[in-house]
Amino acid sequence: MTTEHSKHLVDAFIQELFTKGDLSAVNRYLDPSFVNHDLPFPGAPEGPEGMRMAAAMFRQALPDWHSDLDRLIAEGDIVVEAFTASGTHRGELMGVPGSGKTLTLRGINVFRISGDRIVERWGRLDDLGLLQQLGLADG
Repeated sequence: MTTEHSKHLVDAFIQELFTKGDLSAVNRYLDPSFVNHDLPFPGAPEGPEGMRMAAAMFRQALPDWHSDLDRLIAEGDIVVEAFTASGTHRGELMGVPGSGKTLTLRGINVFRISGDRIVERWGRLDDLGLLQQLGLADG
């Protein structure tokens, strides 16, 4: 597998799952033994189901949620994605009712590819920035 193919695989997964809201993308792109080293939100289940639940949670609260690619870098079996995601806060998110405001989340994900599947993820999201936008943390 080439690094270009690995980059395409990661970008397609993110766009299908988070931007289009296609929860079945988890089944197509993540290996059943997928390990998520940094759970997407507190209490999320490990493995593929945690990614599916994160996408469902964001799409329910922000129906126009979309992820814009800032950088996509690959070397060997590793792909690094830097992104800015945003959407209009229409439904409850983390206990906060919809506000009509645009919420933005920046982050970096590191994915490991094996064969034609994503097998591992490490992520760093601007959780504090999101909490501040929701009024759950001081800025």
